[in-house]
Amino acid sequence: MSAATPTTPAATPAARPAGLGAWAAYRRLLGYATPYWVLLLAAGITMIIEAVAGSAFVALMDPLVNKGFVNPEPRMATVLPLQIIGLFLVRGIAGYITDYGMARAGRSMVRDLRDEIIGKYLRMPSSHFDVESVPSMVSRLNFDTEQVAQAGTDALKAMVTDTLTVAFMLGMMVWVSLEVTVAVLLVTPLIGVVVWYVGKRYRRISRGIQEDMGRLAQAAEQTLAAQQDVKVYGTQASEQARYSALANRVLRLNVKVEATRAGSSALVQMLAALALAAIIAVATRQALVGDINAGEFVTLMMAMMAIIPSLRRLTNVQAVLGRGVAAAQRLFAVLDAPEEVDRGNAGFGGRRARGELVFERVGLRYARADGAEAAGPDAGWALRDISFTARPGTVTAIVGRSGSGKTSLVRLVPRFYEPTEGRITLDGVDIDEYRLAELRGQIALVGQRVMLFDDTIAANIAYAAAADEARLREVARAANALEFIERLPEGLATRIGDNGALLSGGQRQRLAIARAMLKDAPILILDEATAALDTESERLVQDALQKLMPDRTTLVIAHRLSTIEHADQVLVLDHGRLVEQGTHAQLLAQDGLYAHLHRMQFREQGGA
Repeated sequence: MSAATPTTPAATPAARPAGLGAWAAYRRLLGYATPYWVLLLAAGITMIIEAVAGSAFVALMDPLVNKGFVNPEPRMATVLPLQIIGLFLVRGIAGYITDYGMARAGRSMVRDLRDEIIGKYLRMPSSHFDVESVPSMVSRLNFDTEQVAQAGTDALKAMVTDTLTVAFMLGMMVWVSLEVTVAVLLVTPLIGVVVWYVGKRYRRISRGIQEDMGRLAQAAEQTLAAQQDVKVYGTQASEQARYSALANRVLRLNVKVEATRAGSSALVQMLAALALAAIIAVATRQALVGDINAGEFVTLMMAMMAIIPSLRRLTNVQAVLGRGVAAAQRLFAVLDAPEEVDRGNAGFGGRRARGELVFERVGLRYARADGAEAAGPDAGWALRDISFTARPGTVTAIVGRSGSGKTSLVRLVPRFYEPTEGRITLDGVDIDEYRLAELRGQIALVGQRVMLFDDTIAANIAYAAAADEARLREVARAANALEFIERLPEGLATRIGDNGALLSGGQRQRLAIARAMLKDAPILILDEATAALDTESERLVQDALQKLMPDRTTLVIAHRLSTIEHADQVLVLDHGRLVEQGTHAQLLAQDGLYAHLHRMQFREQGGA
């Protein structure tokens, strides 16, 4: 049932649009800059200084031409060079402060967003992880946040600085010649239309690029993680073709972005050239009647030449802004998605729960991956009408064919999923009434797929709770892990690689058992903890589990029925329903499904 998720609001993929428009998303994004207002204020002031310094340099063209060449004045040979040096010194200092302030604010925003996104993911229900792949989430954390940083600071800097430059230059042109400026402004609406169209196209394409980057990362992660299977089945060519198809789609979208950027930039330059031609045409006519001199004409030309690159950058910044806004919309879709329901107020006050679990007519229905209800009254149900009691200090084994609902059942206990019907109580209190942290603090989980971190053995065992070295060695010995740990070069301080890649399957399982022992929770869930182990490793793990299970309420999903013969009760599931319940001996005597499964497994083992 990997393609299904429980029928809760959180089952809807967060990859869907958040419903925020472009401006609303950008305004919300800028809200993350509020804590860094001092840096941004300083950067804003220095942006103004930069623009003023640039305009002042252009203003020097009038005295440079008129008093330096047309009617030379001796003092200009000293004054003008000093003024130019002073202007560029001020502009350089202002540029440094601007760049530093914007970069510091931008990188801080990225850090804050990443912290918020990872925290949000950890608060989202397990059903979300059924509909969005981990590589896609990583792509949001890494790729999308970088796009947001560029939109939040780099694009903002270009927009502010270049807009100010254009405004000041136009102001200077108005001061020198209103007629020439009016001729230039006739072209401005056309430039505005180009900028609007380009921005809209950028946002549409950029959203596709970011979604495809997530798919690209997912395809690469799946192929590389399964590289042995790919080699054995000889599917290297098909996997490479699948990846290449996605990469080519990303390429086409990026080429569209660059083509749009280049085309718009060339069009803006052409429009600017028309404005420049208008300056020359109008200014020469004014010069003929004595309304403009050589210095003023050069000032107009320099102002227009300064406006052209600013207009180009304002057009090109639409690409960065479009990618950033699209990325922000994807990130806000995550931040606005529903979190795990945690309305309970009950707790344990630091005490240990007794561990009595009661299922009362519990049902769990799944929806399709797109969030829609499964068709038919019986479709999508993983569990129906499940009732049983697991008492403290007892072992409850859960068996059944593949897909019968065993894992779905144990996932309900820590509330990874919420029951669609019925209720579950712990010590007589509905588990919905407990705070999630309090409930999960009473549960330890050892699964078939052990998750270890790229850290030391000590850190992996102590992931459950802080402990000194003596306590770590104690639980490692109880889990039959100390014997292999002591053979490692640095003992407990040995790093074990990504997900314990440097350890065998049995060694990873024993570390997981040591972690559970250290937590010392009253409820223990074992999800086929020995299913993938060899005989020797299984014996060591089973021995460790026997030390872990006493005085706890233990739920065991068993693949090998020989490992649960001494369970206090066995639940037999079939198509999501509890069809048999009793001890191993009682169920064999009933000669039902359990006896059938037992005979089949016995024959398989005998044949082996």
